[in-house]
Amino acid sequence: MKKNILRQLFVLPLLVAVMAALHACGSATGSVRAPAPFTTTYVLHQGGSVALTSAATGGAGVASSAPALKLDRVNDSRCRKDAVCVWAGYISFSFALVQPDGSTSNFVLSDNMPNGTTTINQGGLNFTLVEFDPKEVPAKNETTPDYRVSLKVSNTNSP
Repeated sequence: MKKNILRQLFVLPLLVAVMAALHACGSATGSVRAPAPFTTTYVLHQGGSVALTSAATGGAGVASSAPALKLDRVNDSRCRKDAVCVWAGYISFSFALVQPDGSTSNFVLSDNMPNGTTTINQGGLNFTLVEFDPKEVPAKNETTPDYRVSLKVSNTNSP
């Protein structure tokens, strides 16, 4: 009987300690938290970039673990005021999404480009063209304006 009591006093705490250690190992390596839902609007100028800190994977260096979004190019082929054109044209915006590991994906958003789209999913994020400024088509001899593009970025399929 004393052997059973000694065994229980020794084996049970050892068993509990081993189970706790296994649980700690499993929760440290196997649980990756999904980022909290977010929707943020960014305003970019041509050539400008922004760190998508809401999409960061967390940790001490949040900005360094966040993807970056750059407005690479604005393509405005709309017919200029006082010009004679064979088609109305369109405006489109080319973006580069740079992940923390350095990988890059490119995409184009437009509100009226043939086969274009105002919303796209890249790298697990949804990008939606909200608006751009100036909306007015420049005159024939006017310099190209400094476009500002508003873009909604989210990790959910919200409208």
